[in-house]
Amino acid sequence: MKRTIPFIFVGLLLLAVGLSTSAAQIIVPPPCPVDGPCGPGRVQTNPEGLVIDYHRVDVDISNQIAETNVDMQFTNNSQFLAEGTFVFPLPRGAAVDQLTMWVDGVAIDARILPADEAREIYNEIVRQYRDPALLEYVGTQAIQANVFPIPPEESRRVQIRYSNVVEVDNGLLHYVYPLNARSLAALVTEELSVNVSVDSNEPISNIYSPSHSIAINREDANHFSVGFEAVNIIPDNDFSLFYGIDSETINVNLLSYRESADESGFFMLLVQPPIEVPEEQVLPKDVIVVLDQSGSMFGEKWDQAREAAAFVLNNLNSEDRFNLLTFSTGVRTFSNRLESPAVAQEAIDWINGLEAIGGTDINLALTTALDMLDDSRTATILFLTDGVATEGEIETDVILNNVAEAADDNVRIFTFGVGDDVDTFLLDAIVRDHSGAATYVRPGERIDEDVASLYNKVSAPVLTNVELEIDGARVSQMFPAQMTDLFAGNQLTVVGRFTDAADDISVRLSGEVNGEAQTFVYDGFSFPERAGGEPFIARLWATRQIGDLLNQIRLNGENPELVDSVVNLSVRYGIITPYTSFLIEEDDILSQTGRAAALEDFEQQARSLSQNAVGGAAVDAAEIAADFSAANAPLPQPTQIAQLPSTGGVGGGGFAGDDDAAIFSEPAEEGEAFGNEVPSRDGNRRQNNVIETVGEKTFILQNGVWTDTTFEPDTMTTEQIVFLSDEYFALLDAMPEIGPYFALGDRVIVVIDGTAYEVVAE
Repeated sequence: MKRTIPFIFVGLLLLAVGLSTSAAQIIVPPPCPVDGPCGPGRVQTNPEGLVIDYHRVDVDISNQIAETNVDMQFTNNSQFLAEGTFVFPLPRGAAVDQLTMWVDGVAIDARILPADEAREIYNEIVRQYRDPALLEYVGTQAIQANVFPIPPEESRRVQIRYSNVVEVDNGLLHYVYPLNARSLAALVTEELSVNVSVDSNEPISNIYSPSHSIAINREDANHFSVGFEAVNIIPDNDFSLFYGIDSETINVNLLSYRESADESGFFMLLVQPPIEVPEEQVLPKDVIVVLDQSGSMFGEKWDQAREAAAFVLNNLNSEDRFNLLTFSTGVRTFSNRLESPAVAQEAIDWINGLEAIGGTDINLALTTALDMLDDSRTATILFLTDGVATEGEIETDVILNNVAEAADDNVRIFTFGVGDDVDTFLLDAIVRDHSGAATYVRPGERIDEDVASLYNKVSAPVLTNVELEIDGARVSQMFPAQMTDLFAGNQLTVVGRFTDAADDISVRLSGEVNGEAQTFVYDGFSFPERAGGEPFIARLWATRQIGDLLNQIRLNGENPELVDSVVNLSVRYGIITPYTSFLIEEDDILSQTGRAAALEDFEQQARSLSQNAVGGAAVDAAEIAADFSAANAPLPQPTQIAQLPSTGGVGGGGFAGDDDAAIFSEPAEEGEAFGNEVPSRDGNRRQNNVIETVGEKTFILQNGVWTDTTFEPDTMTTEQIVFLSDEYFALLDAMPEIGPYFALGDRVIVVIDGTAYEVVAE
């Protein structure tokens, strides 16, 4: 388990309430001895009986002032009396104007503790209950209240209201509400909701959450709301929301992060085109829908493909032009030229009269469509197929060369692979070379819904042939490496590395509008000289780079340099993919021996990735690489570990060459933790929860020790500190930044400025 507390239960640490690194705490005294009566102040407790019925957070932000309202209720479902102290660490700068505790319908008062007094309470709790979780809250004020005792089958309701200023960083306002519960005693929240409403005097541009999948409702240019809900959940990530103020036709905001002054940093650019634009400002485009009409499409797939085509034609802009093309053995076109939307219904009627029959001539279909286009307008091809080339030219490399020769620079190709029997190498290479995106419609999914979703995003281009330059600083390794066109309402996220600090950085965004060059320049940005910023940017950059590397391996073949890069990034940033099971299987992954074993394992899987273009495993691999390379926030860690029979290769949920381990990228059932046990190579079982991200650092649980992935056991020695000793607290006083790392548990190794500090047992 994450913490070993042999004689007490540190309870309800899950009630993560507050800002910065705050969380509500309820500390339950030690249970009565099994064979004796309770002494003074001792009550029998049953951790399993304590539940959080609901945790509701409503936030109103008006012109940079956030008012946070928290309403929660916890219930003692056990047969015993629960008693303890409620401690609520506050955000720096927060002003509490309402705190109400309800006991049997009666409101009670609570104390507001200054930071120094709160620190004494935190330290005392850590010493008394041997749980370092509170160490990450040092430096904050706190609320203390007597919520307990809670008799069996009774509840306590807590309502809190506080205000604070939402800080601005490079034009982005940032609100944080912690939901991270790292305690052994963290409880399931039966109902969790976070709702944020923003009222701004200035129009709002970017809206971005790196932490949660939020629903966004833009009421108008100056107002928006976001929401997140979950049930039966143990929260493990602070709720974080950024939003920008609209100042240009296309808005650009910059965030950065540097781990230390001696290392290069990371940056993230948010590029937000107008949310909505008048139709006359939308660039006219040519659209050709190319549908596979081969016999394998017969039935429901063909019906949905025709519905998808009808959706596109019914949503053309007035100045657009279109054509429809179907292919099987040969090609059929609705018209021999591009048509106006006025005849869209005729085209729909035409395609509804066709049935699926024949082979699959992909080369002829694409080259025929490309020959209809010219370079005077933005051109979009939506290409849908459920198979591989079986007629005409069938060699993938030759088809790619023919498409490249026929396509002008203004053409964007978006592919839809239907089912698992598609050539993923061909489809992914086409979109890579022609600035599009590949979508895979898996068995059971609807074709028309996927086509509609994609087309809604690309139907209103506002800037094409986009180029991005950053002046005043040295930047590298930007993702996406090739800029995409900008479409109304669709935010573009760019991440990269920077080398030197700089105070006067300008971002130059250039492209074309109706064939005429346009340039937008954004000044006043800076890259910091010292450590600091938003740590999630480093993990987002690493996620994107791993996706890019996986695609290179798939499409170009594996090589030692690419394999080594994937392994190193996965270990350093704790990013698990279905191909990097070594993070939870290799007990010595940080050593040279463990790293060599990981490289050997992944080398075999990389070879399989580059050899299999068709089938369920190939489609899985294509989707995984796309998810990583297009991620707009760090992907969540897998939350389920299971045993599956070997797949004999990569994909289908298993690992090549691994006969019992499988990681799922989707979350476990709500309320489940990160698996229960991890299968090891020798068949023994080990506890899970083997990876934790704290700030900019990643820790792996090895032999009961939370170990910083930058620790090199072959070359580094540790400076040992006894858990809860005077030296332990003295180090925390001297280096308060080490507190969040020590909060992981009673055995930790963390590297700070080249020194490895190790917390050891007494």
